[in-house]
Amino acid sequence: MSLLSFLKDKFHKKDSSTDKYAKGMEKSRKNFSNKLNDLSKRYKSVNQSYFEELEQILIESDVGVNLVLKIIDEVLEISDKDKITDPQKINEILVDRMFVGYASKGDIQNEISFQENEPTVLLVVGVNGVGKTTTIAKLAHRYIQKNKKVVLVAADTFRAGAVEQLSVWAQRLKCEIVIGASEADPASVAYDGMKKAKEVKADLVIVDTAGRLQTKANLMAELAKIKRVIAKEVEGAPQETFLIIDATTGQNGVVQAKAFADVTDLTGLVITKMDGTSKGGIILAIRDELNVPVRFIGLGEKMDDLIEFDLDKYLYGLCVGE
Repeated sequence: MSLLSFLKDKFHKKDSSTDKYAKGMEKSRKNFSNKLNDLSKRYKSVNQSYFEELEQILIESDVGVNLVLKIIDEVLEISDKDKITDPQKINEILVDRMFVGYASKGDIQNEISFQENEPTVLLVVGVNGVGKTTTIAKLAHRYIQKNKKVVLVAADTFRAGAVEQLSVWAQRLKCEIVIGASEADPASVAYDGMKKAKEVKADLVIVDTAGRLQTKANLMAELAKIKRVIAKEVEGAPQETFLIIDATTGQNGVVQAKAFADVTDLTGLVITKMDGTSKGGIILAIRDELNVPVRFIGLGEKMDDLIEFDLDKYLYGLCVGE
């Protein structure tokens, strides 16, 4: 059974999460799946032109040139070996290879693993405008719903309104927040955050950081300083470092991800605004470039619309779901 058939059978009866993927990825599906189906209808059997058009569809979906070339080579090899010329079967092989390309990169972990006797610290990084503060609020909401005690740390002390925005979310969520003075040293705020977290016996501390441009070396050095301060107060911290990427930025998101991966050990990616992009292949491209798993995916504006990334549901939403 092909992966496409497996996904159709598996998600024949959608649960709420699968339905979110199907609805949230509608734009991407129209750009990818519909084009794939139209292509297969125009060819009775595959040839060089078919594969050239297939390659273009993948590139236009932001799968990434390097990964596209690799996938197309693999599909060609399988089709030559097994003498497959049916366009529909070629498309099924394509989706199989997309799955393998992601899954073969290693651990597919989603949820945060909590320490027993000390707070678990999550450092959140990303450039301005990607939805970082809102994502922090959604993550806090998620774990508060799981009966975890959450403390927010507003270490983005230089962007106007950043502390105020996070404070508003903390009030709505009814969770503790640690803030510093305007333009205070972010590492100092992070230090106070660790103290507060231990004092109130928090399960999870989420540290917001300034939206850093990959060209700002001094801001990247600041990240390292924050991590050093955190590690002194909580052993092994930060246990998690999530990079927030806006799906609508396309290949620029890959560039951002590479830049952050060069200066800090990322444990996961959170892809926001997937419902707003027609280029859902960005997830595959970033995974291929970084070997860092996507942990959560934003499929809408509601608090519950940030959900665990599920590779099967993602491919279903991209290729099948209606």
